[in-house]
This record gives sequence, structure tokens and C-alpha cells, in this order.
Amino acid sequence: MTQEKVLCDIGFIGLGVMGKNLVLNLADNGYNIAAFDLNQEKVSDTITQDKLENKTNSPRVYGCNSYTELLSQLKAPHLIVLSVPAGEPVDQVCESLIGAGIQPDDIVIDTGNSLWVDTVEREKRYKNQFILFSSAVSGGEVGARFGPALMPSGQPYAWTRIKPIWEAISAKVDPITGKPIERTEPGEVIEHGDPCAAYIGPAGAGHYVKMVHNGIEYADMQIICEAYQVLRDGLGMSCEEIANTFEKWNQGPLDSYLMEISVEVLRHKVDDTPLVDLILDKAGQKGTGLWTAVSSLEVGCPAPTISQAVYARSISSFKATRVAASEFLDGPAKKELNEEETKVFVGRLHDAIYCAKICAYAQGFQLMKLAAKEHNWTLDFSSIAKIWRAGCIIRAVFLQSITEAFTRNEDLENLLLDEFFSKQLNLHQANWRQAIADITLMGIPVGALSSSLSYYDSVRSAVLPANLLQGQRDFFGAHTFERTDKSAGKKYHVEWAAEGRPMIAIK
Repeated sequence: MTQEKVLCDIGFIGLGVMGKNLVLNLADNGYNIAAFDLNQEKVSDTITQDKLENKTNSPRVYGCNSYTELLSQLKAPHLIVLSVPAGEPVDQVCESLIGAGIQPDDIVIDTGNSLWVDTVEREKRYKNQFILFSSAVSGGEVGARFGPALMPSGQPYAWTRIKPIWEAISAKVDPITGKPIERTEPGEVIEHGDPCAAYIGPAGAGHYVKMVHNGIEYADMQIICEAYQVLRDGLGMSCEEIANTFEKWNQGPLDSYLMEISVEVLRHKVDDTPLVDLILDKAGQKGTGLWTAVSSLEVGCPAPTISQAVYARSISSFKATRVAASEFLDGPAKKELNEEETKVFVGRLHDAIYCAKICAYAQGFQLMKLAAKEHNWTLDFSSIAKIWRAGCIIRAVFLQSITEAFTRNEDLENLLLDEFFSKQLNLHQANWRQAIADITLMGIPVGALSSSLSYYDSVRSAVLPANLLQGQRDFFGAHTFERTDKSAGKKYHVEWAAEGRPMIAIK
């Protein structure tokens, strides 16, 4: 496995799908890589692939048999990238590198989907043994190969060393149009455009932002899937007809990577049968959406669209229960729509998706804002929106509008308060409401679409029924309440069991 001794620029550990493609991306951008994986076949496969794609006629990837060999193959101070599963595997690699002789000024970059609190703890644990840096990666295998969105965080000093590398390999966006600059061929290098990589903040901040990115991804996927079910079960459309509808929608404000790939999935066939009809309707999940929903509860940020997307995956896993229930739980009688009614309905559904999508992003950005306050992070939300415009899974045309919203007002509390987005919601909310009403009468579950509407109506309500709720809490638990006719912050309690029910002020 060992090749001619060459001091490499970067060490790389973990050569699965993402790791292998990141290595080839780094090599395309002029870096020599010392590569290691516990599975030596993956090392060989990566070297073989590099030889097939390499247009320089000289090796760019050098295989290593051990952690010790990896360190000896690198220029000092060492820069090592990890692409291993989150959790214990990250610690196992870190401990192995310590055993192999890693130095305090060496940098180890965790690119996996680690839980952000684990990253914070790891930085403290390994502080005097090496510099732990983290950089979440979004974009899947294609993004890793041709330009991902990167969310780095950790010591600012480490970022100064990593920045030119990360900006080189990241996706690029046209600074004027905000549209991705496509790179699809091995060896191709894009030297212009805005890089989709920007320093997020201290340890854990980058993984937190990636976690919220994935929560928005859950919501966006669920919104599209609900639209698919409505068109399939409510209107009786074929997969090809739904694909055609999605393709048309993708030409406008719903233009996004997820809409684009949904078209491809719907059109893929196996022996003339749409593949999607053969896929079992039980969704998997790796935890980042759940982490986002839990975090929203912990910091007190409403994120119902994201949470409903997690619940939708959970309820899909109860396949046997759903099949049994379908035999004796009634739904409404199906109503046939004529051609003109169908056209109007599809237009309303488009607007419902657009509005729900805005709400999902609004929830995600507000969650990051509240978390930043709690953890004393300084997050640049305009910059975050910028790096999500290309390379990542939730890249969408209206991220440019989000970038502009936070550029106009960096203290913006909620996207729904931005002039552009409030106008969009005001313009389309009537169609959104009618679509939800019609779909409900069809008996089709649309938790993400409908919870987004409830979120919108809650945000725009100057008065909510929490006044009655506070009265209930005070009645059974003496939890006190504030009064609209008294000074803010002053607490009151009613002696509910006493005759005449006197009210007392609580200091």
C-alpha cells in the first residue's frame, strides 16, 4: 500500500462515500492527500479512482496502513480531516491519533454530523493534545465531490489555516445572481464566485447550524411529500403527471434541489413501474431532525413545521398499525374535480407549499438566533444563508431573498417580519388557507403544510388564548400571572378557594 515517500498537505481518515469524494475534491484543487481507513480496500479504491480521474500524471493520493504512517506522511504542523460516523468512532480516531504521536499544534477537523454538544466537550477534552476543529458538510456525495456547503467552527487560529482549503473545495455562487456555478467534471476547478464556506463561530456552532439545516431539510422534504400525496390520492395523478407538475413549479419560487431530485425520483422506473410505487412507505432518520426539534423545545423556539416532519417519519414506521386502521377508520367520500377546478386547486397547492416553506426557514433561523443568544455565539445569518445557496441539500432560489433580508436588518427577529417575506405571505395566504381546507376535506394528512399555517396565524396574532391558560395555571398551581392594566413584570395571584376570591400582588 505504501508509495514513494512524499510529504502531503492533508491527512484524511475515513474513506466512505463522503470521505472518498472529499479526498478527490481536495486533490482536484491541488492538494496531496495521505489517506487512511481501517478498511484498506477503501484506501485502494480511492487511489484507483484518483488514477482514473487524475490529469496530472503524478499521484495525488497516497495510501497509509496506520495512523503512525499517516502522521509521518504529513507536513508539520499536521492537518487531518476526519470523515467518520458521529459519536464513539470520532473519539476512537482521536485516541488513536494521540497514541500515534499527534502534537498540540496539529489540527483535526471533524466533518461528520456530530451532535454539537459533543463537539464542545471534545474540544475541551483534547485541548492540550491537539486542536479539534469541526466543519459540518452538506451536499451528499455529489456535493462532496464537486463542491459542498461547509459550516466550520472552532478556534479562529485553526480557521486561518483551513480557510483557503475550504474556500477552494466548496461550492461557488454567482455574486450577482445568487445562482450556483455548476462544476460537474473531475479535475475542473472554479476560481471565481462566492465560496459556500464561512466561519460560523466557536466550537459547536458549526455543527449546531448544520443540525438546524437538517431540520429545515426534514421540513422541506415533508412539505414536498405531502404535495405528492395530495396530487396522487386527492387528484389521482400519475407519477409522471406529478413529476411534470413539480418540474413546472421548479421554474419559479419553488426552485430548489429537493424539488429537482423529486422530479427524478418520480420519473425513475423499474420494468415500466415507477420506482416510488415499489418503495416501502417507512421513512428512516439519523437523528438530526429530532435533535433540532428537541433543541427548539429546550430554547423555547416554536418550530412546528420541523417537528411535524419528524413526527411524520415516526408515524410512517407504524406500517402495520396504519394498514389495520385503514380497514375500519372512515375518511370522507372522494369528490371528483373537473379540469378547471383541478387547475385552480393545483395553483392553490403551489402557494401553500411556498408559504409553508417560508415558515420552515423562518423557524430554523429564529431557532439559531435564540440558540446564539443562549450560548453567546455571534452568528452571521446573512452569511449562513449565503453558504446554503449552493452545494447543500436545502439550496433553493429563495435563499438569496433570505440573504438580502438579513443584509437589510441583521437584527431581524423572524423572517415573517421582513418586508419581502411578509408581502409574499400576505399575497398567497388566502390560497394557502383554501388549499388546507380542501385537503382536509379530502382526508389527506398534511401535518407540515397545516402546522405552518397555524404557526403563521399564531405569529400574526396580537392576542393569543394564553391569558386563559395562565388563569388555569394560577387556579390549580398558584403559578401567578401578569395583568394588561398594570406594570409589566408585576405578578398577581387569585386566592381561588377563598370567599370572594381576593387577588394579591406578588413582589
